Amino acid sequence: MHRGPLREGEWVRLTDSKGRKHNFELVAGKRFFSNKGHLEHDDLIGREEGFTLASSAGGEYLVFRPLLSEFVVSMPRGAAVVYPKDAAQIVAMADIFPGARVVEAGVGSGALTCSLLRAVGPWGRVSSFERREEFADVARRNVNQFFGAPADQTHPAWELTLGDLAEALPTSGERCDRIILDMLAPWECLDAAAGALVPGGIVCAYVATTTQLSRFVETVRAHGGFTEPQPWESLVRDWHVEGLAVRPGHKMIGHTAFLVTARRLAPGQKPLRKTRRPAPGAYGPDYSGPRPPGLPVEPAPED
Repeated sequence: MHRGPLREGEWVRLTDSKGRKHNFELVAGKRFFSNKGHLEHDDLIGREEGFTLASSAGGEYLVFRPLLSEFVVSMPRGAAVVYPKDAAQIVAMADIFPGARVVEAGVGSGALTCSLLRAVGPWGRVSSFERREEFADVARRNVNQFFGAPADQTHPAWELTLGDLAEALPTSGERCDRIILDMLAPWECLDAAAGALVPGGIVCAYVATTTQLSRFVETVRAHGGFTEPQPWESLVRDWHVEGLAVRPGHKMIGHTAFLVTARRLAPGQKPLRKTRRPAPGAYGPDYSGPRPPGLPVEPAPED
């Protein structure tokens, strides 16, 4: 990431007095136009970020380099992005560390990829798998844009593969520390994930609906090669603070997705059996999904 004076080719983020944001690339000789007049790019290049600048019509703007959390919510999208609150949870709860070998599927628009590359550092590796070429192209441009890589290059710690992880990962022979599954049916990739993860490694799924959440959690349990899966979601609410007027904000980032993590067991080992019995009817005759090993089918209730 860049420090020091702003340079040509970098992206900047302008914020006006009403909180409206504008992101653009600095190009010598160009102008930025808004309803408050224009600014010369040359007046930004060479200055330290964190300054204010007046436009030709008197509008004032605060100038900074965009933070990653700001960049991902405004970047071009091919698919829905992993929002910063979830990306932060993934990095923390999946324990993404410097030097980690991380596999990601799918890549979407590259939002989570940027966070993963930041977390693994220059000695780690992020291997991303994406089925759709148009999504891969958008993600490649966004990652290059954020890290400042030329269009014909990629981040040195990143490898992007066009294909299905369930098929491509087993044939690659790759071994990894963490696997992040951001896709419609992550349970279809669980066998491939189990084969690639080292003992103690973590699989993390990012799913949007309760039906996906249930299917993935129960598939992990039925697999038998992972610890008990841990599902959760995070909700973020800002606060209004102004003198004695201190209250919750009118807006909040509510449900975006569910997250699930589980750890890979050593070969031949089995997860501990839960001592607490399932809730009555949890796996009754109406349930048709995967079942934990050794769990009998509950009989239908008598009339």
